[in-house]
Amino acid sequence: MTELTKLSAVEIAGLVAAGETSAVEVTQAHLDRIAAVDGRVNAFLHVDGEGALAAARDVDARRAAGEALGPLAGVPVAVKDVLTTKGVPTTAGSKILEGWRPPYDSTIVQRLRAAGTVMLGKTNMDEFAMGSSTEYSAYGPTRNPWDTDRIPGGSGGGSAAALAAYEAPLAIGSDTGGSIRQPGAVTGTVGAKPTYGGTSRYGLVAFSSSLDTPGPCARTVLDAALLHEAIGGHDPRDSTSIPAPVPDVVAAAKLGATGDLTGVRLGVVTEFAGEGAEPGVLAAFNEAVDALTKLGAEIVEVSCPHFKYALPAYYLIGPSECSSNLARFDGVRFGLRVGDDGNRSLEEVMSLTREAGFGPEVKRRIMIGTYALSSGYYDAYYGQAQKVRTLITRDFTAAFERVDALISPATPFVAFPLGARTSDPYQMYLADLFTVPANLYGGPGISVPCGLSGGLPVGLQVMAPTMADDRMYRVAAALETAVGTLTPPEL
Repeated sequence: MTELTKLSAVEIAGLVAAGETSAVEVTQAHLDRIAAVDGRVNAFLHVDGEGALAAARDVDARRAAGEALGPLAGVPVAVKDVLTTKGVPTTAGSKILEGWRPPYDSTIVQRLRAAGTVMLGKTNMDEFAMGSSTEYSAYGPTRNPWDTDRIPGGSGGGSAAALAAYEAPLAIGSDTGGSIRQPGAVTGTVGAKPTYGGTSRYGLVAFSSSLDTPGPCARTVLDAALLHEAIGGHDPRDSTSIPAPVPDVVAAAKLGATGDLTGVRLGVVTEFAGEGAEPGVLAAFNEAVDALTKLGAEIVEVSCPHFKYALPAYYLIGPSECSSNLARFDGVRFGLRVGDDGNRSLEEVMSLTREAGFGPEVKRRIMIGTYALSSGYYDAYYGQAQKVRTLITRDFTAAFERVDALISPATPFVAFPLGARTSDPYQMYLADLFTVPANLYGGPGISVPCGLSGGLPVGLQVMAPTMADDRMYRVAAALETAVGTLTPPEL
């Protein structure tokens, strides 16, 4: 591993800007790192070496011409394979999209290119972002660089593992129920879910349209904030995009890095204090709370009584929306087509294509969602889940009248062994126990490393009011200053 791959995005950008290295040298170092270790990690589904080096050469040429470039120019980034990339394979971790090369870039990817970042490739994920371990990928599981016999979290385990393995300094994920924050927690990296509508969903392969939120993944809070700034903001092509500027998350991260939280009031969610969390996770969380207190934060307990219903509500709303969204994969318009021999009806081709193309977890959620939306059951299931969502939103609203932000463990447990939970969906779903409420509410959340349990990373989650993303960055950066970043063992 070269020194360049160990650096933060801020450090890399500084060296490139000063002419002490080139974007091409940085990119090649990361491509070499991927070639050396990804066979053991499987973080990437597609590496676009030629495209990355071409983009890096363009950055170097523009720099040499004296053009003013952004703060992340020349920094490599890995992109979760749920975002469309023009001419570059986009599979969403599914066989049904194997080989599909979209004719357009998602807004997030367009903004990454405009910022001068260098896209290394597309990262592995649970199929259609449905999973908590990246074991439901049709292209094999991703492994956690801390222990390659363990999961890297999900659904965006590829992005988080790429960071922890030093294959990329920055990555993009998407968070529907915790798919950025939970992998961040179990890989010792930083994962942020912006306010829903604060980042564009245009070109994001949809799972659950009212929950899906693209966001930044990094190894430091400031790096995540800079990436958030680059990709965020209003997009007229996304009807759910908020027509407001991104809060000043970079300034907030820098303020937090001073280590002063005087006047900041943080609420510990009572319902999450011991709810299903491992003792080692709780111990690391409690030590982090003590550290926040020493930085000047006032800690109070806050009850959010309806949070305990968040998981069942989520697993009705999410599947209901996916059963509608995934209907577009019909074996006709794009992607896989099975059984089209001229002797079968369209209905038969569609059925054979979906049978061959969708994996078991996706089929499970489609069936749950279709049942929940069916005549006679809509009000009993989907309708009730939406009412619970309203109650959870009210809990957040009441909490934020008392505190500036809420804190909790990011996950109930550290990374578990591969295969340990695939036969028990409920145990798998519990990985998202602490992250799901923020998605149902629509507010921002971030996971930042707060210690180790049994030699494996533990994350602390900070949740803030909608469009107050800067608050969570300030608290996360302050904690990072107090406890430091985590360094995984060498692969």
